[in-house]
Amino acid sequence: MEKGNDEVEKLKSKFVSAWHNVKYSWALKSKTSFSRNSPVFLLGKCYHFKVEDEESPTEDCSFQSAEEDDVLMGNVEAFRKDFASRVWLSYREDFPALFGTALTSDCGWGCTLRAGQMMLAQALITHFLGRDWNWSEALSLQRLDAETWTSSAARKLVASLEASLQGDRALVPQPAPSAQGGGGGAAEEADAHLREVYHRTVVSWFGDGPGAQLGMHRLVELGRTSGKRAGDWYGPGVVAHILRKAVEVATEPDLRGISVYVAQDCTVYSGDVLDSHAVRSGAPPELAGGVAMDTGRAVVILIPIRLGGEKINPDYFNFVKGILSLDYCIGIIGGKPKQAYYFVGFQDDSLIYMDPHYCQAFVDVSTSDFPLQSYHCPSPKKMPFSKMDPSCTIGFYSRSVEDYNKISAELSKILRPSAKEKYPAFTFVSGHSRDYELLRPAEKKEWPFITDTRRPGATAGDFVLL
Repeated sequence: MEKGNDEVEKLKSKFVSAWHNVKYSWALKSKTSFSRNSPVFLLGKCYHFKVEDEESPTEDCSFQSAEEDDVLMGNVEAFRKDFASRVWLSYREDFPALFGTALTSDCGWGCTLRAGQMMLAQALITHFLGRDWNWSEALSLQRLDAETWTSSAARKLVASLEASLQGDRALVPQPAPSAQGGGGGAAEEADAHLREVYHRTVVSWFGDGPGAQLGMHRLVELGRTSGKRAGDWYGPGVVAHILRKAVEVATEPDLRGISVYVAQDCTVYSGDVLDSHAVRSGAPPELAGGVAMDTGRAVVILIPIRLGGEKINPDYFNFVKGILSLDYCIGIIGGKPKQAYYFVGFQDDSLIYMDPHYCQAFVDVSTSDFPLQSYHCPSPKKMPFSKMDPSCTIGFYSRSVEDYNKISAELSKILRPSAKEKYPAFTFVSGHSRDYELLRPAEKKEWPFITDTRRPGATAGDFVLL
């Protein structure tokens, strides 16, 4: 009987995975337009899309292919390259089953974990390569073609179901290998090679297998200590704590030079952050022409917050814009209700994000030359601020104590409440969290869960996932 149940679960998992491949193949097909008159911010960098023909200044530009942007001046190409260079981590299917389950895909439930992975990946890229790093092949990425992908997904659905009924596994087509770059002098070539090694190494840490240091398998396993299981919904606050644990237990030597600090009760304790900076541990080698590494440890600061009640409070729109305008910001784990995105910028009243809701085939990152294209997205997406879920986690990268002092000083200005706001989204306090423990009610230690008393019949057992 038990064996029969296992077979049913495996068949169900294959069916759901195949169906999700069809369902999420349309996720990134919509055309995204950007105004030519307003600046665009992307993780602290500002871009302007100007028009050569001044007689049509109100016309919008969209990101589909390089040919469509020939009439544009300014930083369109620079924006495209910057965005496409960020590490994109989306749904995957047909990876090794998650421990203790028959699940071989995170489609439909893993989007917040993927958004968290993307934020952490951005922190690591900044740590090893600097914020100005761009992937040499970013502009050669093929745009996502609706007909090709959806037809392929439909064929895979049929093939997967047929194979499941026959007891065989469907074959998964692998992405095409990436083109090789070249050129330049010996020193420049060696530097480019070293940068590409770090790029590929960072991506491999997020692979979808049991051995990946920061992969889905590791995050799901660590989530069990927070009462979460594979297939459950993960909130932005829970994901922040899982990421902290993942970096803490990682055995990769290069990851010893960085730590993750998660704010408690919307409060950043400066003493705790400074202590994290002070630990000397395995800093990576300095890159030729790159950013100098400190003798201490860099810190990724994650701050779970709530910007309103059931809906986002419009008074916080400018606050979010201010956060995404800072050059040490590594983005926001957020989204719409029950649908997580990785917010990386904005234009006017719309957020710019990377979408994890796109089912792709498993890639074996244990090989030395695994294809990188599916880990970079050529298509930015936009969403009105008004649709943003109030629960989110904002992130910052602090390379040194000097950086942290600058971060806290600049954020203190942004955090000053306006006439409409009654209190800031979060606060900085001196000292350590332990200095305030005796002043806190015991129930406040249950972060990141808070009682939801707004719903009729709410009890002490009801909570909102932050």
